[in-house]
Amino acid sequence: MPGIRPRRFAAAGEGGFRPSTIAVLFVLLMAAVSLPVATHPLPPLADYVNHLARMHIIKAIDSDPDLARFYLIDWQVIPNLMIDLVVPVLHRFMNVYLAGQIFTILAFVLIGSGTLALNRALIGRWSALPLIALPLLYNGVLLVGVMNYVFGIGLALWGLAAWIALRDRRWPWRFAVSTLFVLALFFCHLFAAGLYGLGLLAVELHRLWARRTEPLPPRLADFVATGLPFVPFVLFLVAGPTWDAPGMPAFWEFGGKLDGLLVAIKVYYTSVAYGLLAVVVVAAAYMKWRGALRFHPAGWAILGVGAVIFLAMPRALFFAHLADQRLPIALAFMLIACFDIDLRTVAARRGLVALLALLLVVRVAEVQSVWNRLDRGTHEFVQSVKTIKRGARVLVVYGDRSSCKEISDFNLVHAASLATIERSALVTSTFTVPGKQILHARKEFRKFVETEDWLPPSLGYFVEAADRPSKGASYFWDLWPRHYDYVYVLFATPGTPNPDRKHLAMVYGGDSFQLYRVLRETAGAR
Repeated sequence: MPGIRPRRFAAAGEGGFRPSTIAVLFVLLMAAVSLPVATHPLPPLADYVNHLARMHIIKAIDSDPDLARFYLIDWQVIPNLMIDLVVPVLHRFMNVYLAGQIFTILAFVLIGSGTLALNRALIGRWSALPLIALPLLYNGVLLVGVMNYVFGIGLALWGLAAWIALRDRRWPWRFAVSTLFVLALFFCHLFAAGLYGLGLLAVELHRLWARRTEPLPPRLADFVATGLPFVPFVLFLVAGPTWDAPGMPAFWEFGGKLDGLLVAIKVYYTSVAYGLLAVVVVAAAYMKWRGALRFHPAGWAILGVGAVIFLAMPRALFFAHLADQRLPIALAFMLIACFDIDLRTVAARRGLVALLALLLVVRVAEVQSVWNRLDRGTHEFVQSVKTIKRGARVLVVYGDRSSCKEISDFNLVHAASLATIERSALVTSTFTVPGKQILHARKEFRKFVETEDWLPPSLGYFVEAADRPSKGASYFWDLWPRHYDYVYVLFATPGTPNPDRKHLAMVYGGDSFQLYRVLRETAGAR
């Protein structure tokens, strides 16, 4: 493909690692990086357990009368379905927690192998250098628990690799494969499909410039035709329910752009992130000084297009928060795939292996240690869920979030969804937003759950709404003692007093939450 493949350090099979060796390294390193996920049935990822609750409902709703009483499944063409299509199938043969672990590790494999494949398409041979991307599989975006988008990053990398590999072949094959990737990415996440489009735009802009001596009209026609596979994507989006889905309006915010860059390399500790980045920069500078490291010209196009889009993207887009901050980590995988390195010497190969081992050990140790510590909170929440009666209605309320550390937030914000999995409960914070999920509360319960994708009520509003409706608007927690059996107060430290002794009795108190039973004698008939 003119303008895409540069002169390589060595032809395929000359020097460096053999493809079979790279495959073995990939398997070993992937096993190591997956260790925290494999050893924690419930990883502390913010939205993760809420998604698991939906997976459990999809699988069990036909056999569980309590779930069938509260919820219904409405299969629609929406761009947030990949986990809904995969995990419930796995759940038929295993518990939902193991199915979620497998899905997460599969997303890791897709991203890692996709980075390798994109690098292979660009430089013309297999290289072990893209394995340096594996420590980045743990990042701030993963902590949010946007699992469909994380899965879509891997598919986007594979799609871009396939486009480049097929660029010099007959156009029907290239466009057919690209259309399949676009459709698959649509069902992952809108932003994942946009990521693939960003990569295609950058690669084709580079190709357009590299062939600038050729006549302009055919080059422009070829460039514009790259977007044809996205026509079904646009039709699905406009015609589907997502276009008019409720939620947060779009807004732009400059202050979070630097945070978005940090999210790509930081998991829990800023010092660890900067330390690992410094090691990589020093190693890259040394290899560049030795003349052993090169950057594919298409990478500059990816960096330029990505930077412009990142700066232009709003903080919330299509009712999804942190829209712009999801982009840098995906760009990082693309840019890593653009590097080529000379590994023909034994010292260079040993140095790369040592660097990979150092980065991976530090990152896995960081994640594993924090997750082990957070397991205590997870265990407490599981114990509290066991006290809830099956088929109950559970209201989720936020206490003082400043009382908890940022790290524990990811373990707590959607932990109440465990009551849906373990006790077939109706939980107010379970994702049931029209146009964004296929799970909905049945009509008679819809007015008692969150359907606008907002945060749970704060403690002050919650207490005021016990005996009288909210002023000026109607909320699902109005007159809550009449409609719920239990109340979870999240972000409440030990010793926090009962917020409403008239209507609530303490059932379980954890380090950062409290579970209350609604007193039926004062609540009246539901």
